Amino acid sequence: MTITYNALSGALAAQAALNTVSQNIANSQTKGYTRQGVLLQATASDPGTKSAGNGVQIGSLLRFSDSYKSQQLWRSNSELGALSQVQPYLTQMETVMSDDKSSLSYGIDNFFKALNAAGVDPTSTPLRQQVITAADSMSQQFNSIYNVTAAQVVSVQQQQQAILPQLNESLASIAALNQQIVAVSGAGTNTSALQDKREQLIDSVASQVGVEVINNPDGTASVSLKSGQPLVVSNMAASLDYVTTSGASTLTLTFAKSKFKLDDTKVGGQLGGLGNYKQNTLLPLQKSISEIAGQMAQMVNDQFSAGFKSDGTAGEPLLEFNPSSATGLLQIADGFQTTDLAFSSDGTPGDSGNLQKLVGIKGQPITLTSLGTVLLGDADTQIVGKLGIDSQQNQSQLKTATTIRTQAEDDWKSTSAVNTDEEAINLVEFQNMYQANMKVIAVANTLFDSTLQMFG
Repeated sequence: MTITYNALSGALAAQAALNTVSQNIANSQTKGYTRQGVLLQATASDPGTKSAGNGVQIGSLLRFSDSYKSQQLWRSNSELGALSQVQPYLTQMETVMSDDKSSLSYGIDNFFKALNAAGVDPTSTPLRQQVITAADSMSQQFNSIYNVTAAQVVSVQQQQQAILPQLNESLASIAALNQQIVAVSGAGTNTSALQDKREQLIDSVASQVGVEVINNPDGTASVSLKSGQPLVVSNMAASLDYVTTSGASTLTLTFAKSKFKLDDTKVGGQLGGLGNYKQNTLLPLQKSISEIAGQMAQMVNDQFSAGFKSDGTAGEPLLEFNPSSATGLLQIADGFQTTDLAFSSDGTPGDSGNLQKLVGIKGQPITLTSLGTVLLGDADTQIVGKLGIDSQQNQSQLKTATTIRTQAEDDWKSTSAVNTDEEAINLVEFQNMYQANMKVIAVANTLFDSTLQMFG
């Protein structure tokens, strides 16, 4: 009866293969699905017998996955996540600071233009009022732009906080899938669907932080940050949170009762991109705006204090600088009037000696932490230029990252995605295999009946 057993094993193998093909076709549009196959192996003949063999058996179920291509997919998602989160902030900041009518340069230029215009007639009340109006307008522009930076700081922090719950949930789910995969594979059940789900979660985590993944022999996947701190090991998952101590917020990773302080500018992904933008672009920009306002206010006030009003009394400060206020960084001193403008250098009405020195302040140097020593009149232009360069570089890198991500997805699909044309061919081949084996069984039955008739 070897012929019947052989044909039966072939029919069963073909049926198993057809089941796999049908699963692939059914999931041809399922995101993240990895195509499967069967490995057919010939069954050797029994010891001591002279026969062709005992048919065919399913050696194993195949899962067409390339770990290298998966790693490339996750790395590309980390880079894309970091750059894509930053660009909206850069674009907003560049637009605000480079606007012709609302930039710091526009306000500073108008203030010094008003001072210069007052030199025509230092005693003219309308010209003096124009100086105060221009100073107030300049102050409001400083306050408006500084407020935008302060709002972005809050927005970035809120966005970072919003990422953490989903990130922690994904890590916990990966750990749970690790445990489930070990248990199911031990019972001999196919774990491909569970692995697909786990890899999709890893891809999601990779968009939020940069990760390294190691596939272990027991079927589990170990996930860690690029700096080495563990995120998932077997069925144990880490959690991340921002811990505030003495007013400073620090990203902290907790794993197995151990705590690790992280530099959120270096964790990669969306979280790292936001942290890097806040620490290396936004806060330095905010500090530069404050430094310009503070040093200009000090220079203007010192020069006004060195002059004299129309009545011969000593001059008073025009500007008030408050670095602790996001909405009142710079403003006109309370009660300051046109008669308080100390344009005279010797107390003589109509003298403009001190006014000329005030006009010259625009060409004096100031020191910025981010740029070094620059002229007051050029400071904003250089800041906006640096911001524009940062924005253009990020846009260029974002385009590259998008292309790399697309290529990584295509590479992954070339190995793991379902090709319906290929599955259609497999469907026909295994159908023919099944029908051929059924014909062999029919022939064997005919031969068996003939044999029985011989002895009938």
